[in-house]
Amino acid sequence: MQNYFNYFTEIETRFQARRGSILLLSTLDWALIETWREAGIPLEAVLRGIDDAFDKYDARAQKAGGRLRRVNGLAWVAQSVMEATEAMLEAAIGGAKPSAKEPQDSGFEAARIAAYLNANADALEAAQLPDASGEAIRTIAQRLRGLATEAKLQQPLDNEALEGTLTALEERMFAALTLGATEEETAVLRAQATRELAPYRGKMGAVQLKQVTEQFLHKRLMEARGLPRLSLFYMSLG
Repeated sequence: MQNYFNYFTEIETRFQARRGSILLLSTLDWALIETWREAGIPLEAVLRGIDDAFDKYDARAQKAGGRLRRVNGLAWVAQSVMEATEAMLEAAIGGAKPSAKEPQDSGFEAARIAAYLNANADALEAAQLPDASGEAIRTIAQRLRGLATEAKLQQPLDNEALEGTLTALEERMFAALTLGATEEETAVLRAQATRELAPYRGKMGAVQLKQVTEQFLHKRLMEARGLPRLSLFYMSLG
């Protein structure tokens, strides 16, 4: 299973190191990382893209006497990441292509995963949601409890399959939240995403812009209702 904790934190660390100062990643930055992970972009390609982008930036800054605008968002390196990914795939022709999959992480113990799933189920059941989404969320909570029971019984755990199931459940949760959101709330969030993404539209393709916007809406709707993320990556942060 992809080591989710390393994927996110190594990207954040590399970006901060190359920028030269600590900059907390925004909601859109984290959404962009998630789109890379879900697209199967290897961590190596992301890190290489960050380095390539900053190498070019540093060269331009030196010629400009350090008068270039400071980099303030991860989306600034998005095009470079895509170029690095394409280069890796081209280099792999005739051999094994790079993969975002890594060996299963043996640190994910069954008891710990079960506790995490049950805690998330508790949070979903405790949320005060309108009828349009509340029933769907409660159904997802029941499914999480079933997965927790299965995790205790299954040896060894198939973490990759479990993560796939959690991803599907989170997509269902997002669909339910979108259904329950008012038109005004959705419009406000989309307008915010559009404003924050405006400086990077020339560096990101239409598909990537759409993915990041949807991830942004996803995260904000969940935060507004106090709902947890379901991925095993978020268990690693606890």
